[in-house]
Amino acid sequence: MSEGREVIHSRIWEEVAAPDNPFVAAACYCSGYDVYGDLLGKASWIEYLYLLLKQERPSPKEARLLEGLAVAIANPGPRDHSIRAAMCAGVGGSTSASSLMAALAVGAGQLNGAHEVASAMASWQECGRNLMAWQERLQHPPQEERADVWLPLEHPPGFDPHGASCAMPVQQTLAFLAKNSPGEALSWLQTHRPELETAANCPLAMTGVAAAAMSDLDFNIQQGEMLYLLLRLPGAAAHALEQQVYGWRRYPFFRNGLELSDEPQG
Repeated sequence: MSEGREVIHSRIWEEVAAPDNPFVAAACYCSGYDVYGDLLGKASWIEYLYLLLKQERPSPKEARLLEGLAVAIANPGPRDHSIRAAMCAGVGGSTSASSLMAALAVGAGQLNGAHEVASAMASWQECGRNLMAWQERLQHPPQEERADVWLPLEHPPGFDPHGASCAMPVQQTLAFLAKNSPGEALSWLQTHRPELETAANCPLAMTGVAAAAMSDLDFNIQQGEMLYLLLRLPGAAAHALEQQVYGWRRYPFFRNGLELSDEPQG
């Protein structure tokens, strides 16, 4: 290596420069796998995503679990705040990037957002499959020493503060993922959901199921938070594009509150 040469350090990625152009790659390796020689056409997108984050290939059961989670949370629907943010951007004529950034910004938070998943994963790290520990943590949540980026949570992470009962999609997702998980968190959650909901005084939410799935996949908290953000973007993109076509006149929110006037304002 020549003195003063700048090097990007990565355990994930390696490139071999083309012989006639050092600015392009002749071969790309992800965790030792030739991306365009070995993975392309052989690995699924979910398997490649797992490889990027974990630097190892998933087992068939791990891949099936991650794929099931990806389908379940790909489109939270217009009731979700992050999807609505993308829809507002789309119907307002914003760029594609702006629509996705709006979804990410809103979907990063602590109410059905990625940071709630991170907090719920922290509960799995602290409590494991100890029911008494879970009940204590849900009834007496830990308090942060100081408010930094995030304000204190106003509800138990992983549970729906506005829910009357556990939503059917949440129950269906939990049942499928628990059946296909290589770990034990999801099956334990399914068994003890009634006791946990009683302790939380609110029903289990999709964020709670996602946190258990991330734990069974052995993702760390930062990986789980990032992955939750990523996997929810397809729905945001689809709804933003749809509202772009419909236009603001068919958008049910805020339309009646718009008043146009050609009179000058003093």
